[in-house]
Amino acid sequence: MLNITYLDSETKKLTPNISIKQISEIKQNKENIIWADVTNPNEEDFLKLAEEFSFHQLSIEDALKGHQRPKIEEYPGYYFLVVYESDLFGEHNNLQLRELSIFLGANFIVTVHSHSINAITLVSRLWPEWLSRSSVGTGTLAYLLLDAIVDHYMVILDQLSDNIDDLEDKMFTDFQPNLIEEIFRVKKQLLYMRRFISPLRDLLNVMLRREQPLFSSETYVYFQDVFDHAIRVADTIDSLRDILSSIMDVYLSISGNRMNIIMKRLTSISTILMSVTLIAGIYGMNFDFMPELKWRYGYTYALSSMVIIGLCLYLYLRKIKWL
Repeated sequence: MLNITYLDSETKKLTPNISIKQISEIKQNKENIIWADVTNPNEEDFLKLAEEFSFHQLSIEDALKGHQRPKIEEYPGYYFLVVYESDLFGEHNNLQLRELSIFLGANFIVTVHSHSINAITLVSRLWPEWLSRSSVGTGTLAYLLLDAIVDHYMVILDQLSDNIDDLEDKMFTDFQPNLIEEIFRVKKQLLYMRRFISPLRDLLNVMLRREQPLFSSETYVYFQDVFDHAIRVADTIDSLRDILSSIMDVYLSISGNRMNIIMKRLTSISTILMSVTLIAGIYGMNFDFMPELKWRYGYTYALSSMVIIGLCLYLYLRKIKWL
């Protein structure tokens, strides 16, 4: 699916759903802005679009194949960016990462993706509101896209932070063995997010170096804002990972303490039973005063001894808090 929109530099009017054939005429005016959004790119249509903007073959290949690491590459006249949008879905808040490729030039931006991107929907709604600003170029569109993606990471982190708070509560109120699985699952999600947010900081660093003068100086201020947000996201991820590591240590400590308590109780019960069994064993070796033969109080004597010794051991073990 191909959706091409252009902004007329003179009238500040947006015209959606133009055809690829109209691009050549529109881009003759360097002040016009073209945004082409490509969903599930068909190779033939995408190659026609790439030919209009003179994209390098390597960047075309990366956009079509997908599964690229987050990165930025500089080509003559444009940047090629790969970023990932994150989201949580399902009952267990599983993490989903959706790839977005961006061709970013001075007067055009081409977004390529195989899955629905929430940031694109949001920016499509926000772009008309930004038309009143003094400088509205592709840098502004790139800022809105990157800012929406980075800010949504914070929303995800807020949800994961709530999950971590719930884990802490369960740790001390309703300790369950399967908590360790939940801890590892959340920690794995944070690890994946860290893997995709760290390159984003490097990506923005490249754009802030201003070695390729594609955007106005006003636009770089916005990129700096996104860069600050990316640093904040990375710091929050590190903080949550530290908290999870502490929770895991507490879990192992509580689990060890519970095991010690169980071992103490089992040892106490074994001690009482061994003492009672000792009396039974010694009395069982008696052949002169068998209860059934000569001494009718034998059972009473043996059982009373067992009860007294068992009770004394029980009271002692309760006193030292082993039972």
